[in-house]
Amino acid sequence: MKQLLSLLRFVLGGIFVYAALGKILDPTQFAESIDNYRLLPYFLTTLTAAILPWLELICGFLLILGRKVAAASLIIIVLNCIFILAIGSAVARGLDIDCGCFSAGSKVGWVRLIEDFALLAVAVVIWKEARTLQAR
Repeated sequence: MKQLLSLLRFVLGGIFVYAALGKILDPTQFAESIDNYRLLPYFLTTLTAAILPWLELICGFLLILGRKVAAASLIIIVLNCIFILAIGSAVARGLDIDCGCFSAGSKVGWVRLIEDFALLAVAVVIWKEARTLQAR
């Protein structure tokens, strides 16, 4: 079980590091992707585009390194809930937009929602295990 959880931490952390790098390298494109959701005012769009990728990067590295696992996985849980709400909102409104998840060209849709629910489930498992280990 411990090896499986380590693998899950490494995979989830790697996904978040990978997702963050594209956003950090092209913050303007990421800000446009956020703006396409039509959920935030402009100043929050740019602020989110400036902060979110670094948060993803830090949490991803913490999971990979096995440091502050409970905190990092909890932040990833919150981020995934926000992503699910944003993508679900776009799908419900029929928006045909780039999701801003990884690289340009990946559209919002049911596949992205299922991916985010899967990532959320993995993050919850990691968080629960980290909390259990902290309690011992």
